Amino acid sequence: MTPLIVIAAALVLLIVFVIGIYNSLVGLRNQVDNSWSQIDVQLKRRHDLIPNLVETAKGYMQHERGTFEAITEARSKAMGAKSVSEASKAEGALGEALSKFMLVVENYPDLKANQNFLAVQEELTGTENRISFARQSYNDQVLFFNNKTQMFPSNMVANMFSFSKRDFFELESSTEREVPKVSFS
Repeated sequence: MTPLIVIAAALVLLIVFVIGIYNSLVGLRNQVDNSWSQIDVQLKRRHDLIPNLVETAKGYMQHERGTFEAITEARSKAMGAKSVSEASKAEGALGEALSKFMLVVENYPDLKANQNFLAVQEELTGTENRISFARQSYNDQVLFFNNKTQMFPSNMVANMFSFSKRDFFELESSTEREVPKVSFS
């Protein structure tokens, strides 16, 4: 009778252990998803600001059609990204297009003095900062989740319930890492 009790107790402990690890994995996965949604909100805000910035600038920069097209195309690709890696790449390209746009703006002093342009530019700068903080939080959550899914013994439970590794939201080149330059001079 005693060996049966010992086996039953070990089995109960094993089940409790698996349930504990499973619940912690679910919690971490939800934190990763929540962090991604925070990035997504800020990226949507960024995408919504760009047409205002372009429309404000069009009146002053009539000979910069290529610049506007590059921003519009990069924005469309960024809005159509389906995965974290696609979003990373597309957002990097959009950031690069915005950086080039801001360099071109330097040639138009009347535009730089326009109050509407300055207001949109300031909003965009704030949004870029919020994206940066949200990206850092997301990557921290992905690190915790990936560690949990790859370390023993939680990796056994992760494999059993198909918890898979998440991608970091990374920028690929040094130019993509730069926040679009905003100058009020």
